[in-house]
This record gives sequence, C-alpha cells and structure tokens, in this order.
Amino acid sequence: MKKLLVFLLVFATTSCSEKFFLSRSENVDILGDLTHDMIVLGDQLEDPYSVDNMTKALESLYPTKAGRVAMDPTDLYVRFLPKDEEEYGRLEALGLQLLDHPVDFEVKREGDWYHDPEIPDDEITWQYAVVPVDFSFPEGLRYEVLDECFIVDGNAATKGDGIDWEKVEREAYRLSGNEALLSPETKAGEGVEGPSGRIAIMDPEVSDEPLGVKGVMVSCNSFVKFANAYTDEDGNYSMKKSFSGTPRYRLVFKNKKGFSIGFNLLLIPASMSTLGKNSPAGVDVVISQNSERKLFTRSVVNNAGYDYYCSCESNGVRIKTPPTNLRIWLFQRLNASSAVMMQQGAFVDGSMLKDFLGEYISLVKMFLPDVTLGLKSAKTYSDVYNLTVHEMAHASHFMQVGKAFWDPYIKFIMTSFVTSGFVTYGVGTEANHGYCEVGEMWAYYVQSQLYRERYPDTSVVFGTNFWFSPQIFLYLDDRGLDRFKIFNALTSDITDKDKLQDKLLSLYPQMKSTINQAFGRYN
Repeated sequence: MKKLLVFLLVFATTSCSEKFFLSRSENVDILGDLTHDMIVLGDQLEDPYSVDNMTKALESLYPTKAGRVAMDPTDLYVRFLPKDEEEYGRLEALGLQLLDHPVDFEVKREGDWYHDPEIPDDEITWQYAVVPVDFSFPEGLRYEVLDECFIVDGNAATKGDGIDWEKVEREAYRLSGNEALLSPETKAGEGVEGPSGRIAIMDPEVSDEPLGVKGVMVSCNSFVKFANAYTDEDGNYSMKKSFSGTPRYRLVFKNKKGFSIGFNLLLIPASMSTLGKNSPAGVDVVISQNSERKLFTRSVVNNAGYDYYCSCESNGVRIKTPPTNLRIWLFQRLNASSAVMMQQGAFVDGSMLKDFLGEYISLVKMFLPDVTLGLKSAKTYSDVYNLTVHEMAHASHFMQVGKAFWDPYIKFIMTSFVTSGFVTYGVGTEANHGYCEVGEMWAYYVQSQLYRERYPDTSVVFGTNFWFSPQIFLYLDDRGLDRFKIFNALTSDITDKDKLQDKLLSLYPQMKSTINQAFGRYN
C-alpha cells in the first residue's frame, strides 16, 4: 500500500492543472468531533434481527400467536471477498448496498472506512451486505453467510396478523442485550416514521441560505436493517423503513446521475462520509467551508458534477454527458487535476504508461480513475466548483472523440510535463500539441461559462495565460455561437486550431465573418 500511495502522488502531479450537523431529535447533537479516518470496532454484539431473537421476542409478547406465525428467514446477512474490481463490479451491478465493515459490532470510534486487519492492505477488504433469502449468489465469488434474519419491513407474510411488529422488534433488542441501543423515542413506545431530512451546504458567494446537496445517497442502518434515499435538488430525502434502534447515518457519494467520488481507502469506488448516530426520524446536515474537509470537498464536487450533467442539455440540444460510471478521485495535498479517463479504457495499454508506472501499473488497474482533482489550493466552494466543471468538460469531450484522440492527448500532457521543466501544457511547439490546444480551449471555455452562470457578478476568464486561446470560444459565445454549437465541431479529427476553425466554418457558414474575426484576434 505504501508503494501504491507513492504512485498516486507521482501520478497526480503529472496531470493538468461549518456550520455543524443538526440532529432531528429533540436534543440537538453537534457532531463536529466525528473522525473521518478508519472506523474502530469494539465487541461483537448479538443481532436482534436474527430469526432466533425475533422468534423469542414474538413468543415473549404474543405467546398464543407465536406458534401460528411463520418466522422463516426474510434476509441473509453476508460478507463477500471480491478479489478484484471485476468481481466488485459484479456485486455493485446487483444493486447491493455494500459496507466495508461488519454491522454487528460496537463502533468505538466513527469513521469513513474500515479495512479488515487480516486482509492485506493492497487487496479489497470484506464487503458486508444484507440480501433477500432467495438471493442468487454470483458464481465463483467468495462469500460467507453470517446470519439468517427476520426483518419485518417488506415481509408480506406479516401483514394483517394483529401483531405490533415494531413492539416485537423493540423486545428483540431487549432480549439480545441491546436495549441501550434503542432510540429514546421508540424506547418510550412512540411510533417514528422513516428517516427524512435535508442535506445542505453553504456557498456564501451565491446565497446566505444553505443550498441542497443534490442527488447524493443518504444511507442508514441499525444492525442489519438498512434504508437509503437520494436527495432531491433541494437536498431533501425521505426513507420508507422505520427504525427502533438509533441508526448510523452516512453520505454515500455515488450520485444518482451515475458518477462516483472516491476514495476513502484506495479500494473503495465511492467515498462515504459518516454522520454518526442520530434519531430514527432522520438527520439534518448543514455543511460549510469550516466543516470537515473531506465532507466539504466531496459535497461541492457532488454538486458541481450534478450541475454539469444538467447543463449538458438545453431546449432539447445536448452536449454529451460524461459516462454514467465516471469515477472521480480527490487529492487533498496536490494541486494538479486531470481527466485521464482510465476506467473508460483511455491510455491504459499505452507503452509509455507502462514504462512510466513500472511496477505500479498492475495496482492502478485495480480501480482506475477517470478524473483526478488536486484540491490543495482550493479553499472555497467556488474554487472546488470551477476545478470540477473543467474536468467534467474534458470528460464530455472524451465521450465525443474517444481513445483515438485521448491517448495522444494524455501522452502529450505527461511528456510535456516531464520534458518542459514541469510546464503542464508545454510551450505549444511540440509534436501533437494541437490535441492539447483543442482540448484545453474547450475545457477552460466551459469552466469560464459555467462559473459565470453560477457567479454572475464575476467576469473571470480561465486559461488565458497559456499559449492556447479559450478566448476564441468566449468571443463566439458572446455573438451567438454557444457551447452546444461549438461542441458539434469537436470531433476526433479536429486535432489543432486550424482544423477547428475550418470545421466551424463548414458547420456555420452564416457566421463566417465572426468565426474568422475570433481566430484572427486571438491567433
């Protein structure tokens, strides 16, 4: 793992360049002391949802009905040990909600991730899940069934039987020695609906009021009972399942648009940020620049990515969105960013990459990044936002031009960085510099436009200090040739500025004078 982390530092540098948590319980908890490192586990606990414990609870409360109600398992508590990304992907494709830590242990210290001490650091750790009792386990994938469970929600056999199953659930907590883990509301016999709330974030350059964290998954569990929901554009979420125990909440940064933000420990494709234990009624969160750094930056990248996907369509006209399985890595101690699109197949098999990475190539192939964001100098919401939309614009360009364009483009970036005195884009005279010219013109232009749309009081223009000229696109945009029309010209054969000019002229002959003026002015 140490070698792999060294690689990550090298690799990322070769690329282009609070409030507090609020609990919904009656007594407000300030959760600012949560750690976001590795979870520390304590003693193993007895699962109240095991068939045995739920059966005992039913017999305790309804002795005359117990023998007449089928208590067959509804779910299985299992763990998987995928050997590589392909096996992990097979699990994800089944829609499983995977956790990297067991849920039947005391959590002595909250955190964002866990790695089983018996599993080598550079291998995927055990992944825990709850699956239906008739689940078809993937062939050839290592797994263990840890417990057979009886979870009432969704169990048709329990409808209309005259049994208060929430009361049975609470009794199972008591009989299994977990009474202290019941929430104050349910312990008093009060009915609590499924968790709901709002995940919000501050962007003071836009509003004095919190804004929604969009399309992020809010997940919670108490032992093997899980619920989750995606937030809407205002950050609101609502879950259907109710809880007797005090659930542990987390944000899972796999956006409903499809992109995921990783990683906690390297081998986790989507980051999770713990929100700790909170009321079964839900938890409200307000995030700001003063919040825990990972939580803040993940939330901003999440929103910027969501906004970017939405910005790719206007009145039925579309820019190709990044792939729905886009994988974004965040580096808090680096400045450089990139859109290497490695998970999409770009550049992975190039001989230069193998020569450059040497022994690290096999490790990197385990979980390939598409976008890397270096956030060392990004302090504010707007800083993180503009870096994100720049790389998203690259990802859209990749979807249009494919590997044939992208491989020489990334090779140029890496070569120029190493051979030109660590100047990321070279000086504009090297072989294949045109790939960089077209790609960076587009990304800096989109970055400037989306930044202005979010922060309309600014006239900032990004990228004008380099040898290529994003000003050309801004000039055209101001005169009616918007980014949707410009994107149509960015096909795989457009590998320098001259070809770009010719393509625009062929697509939009009615704007010949404006196009020639733009290219002539910034030549």
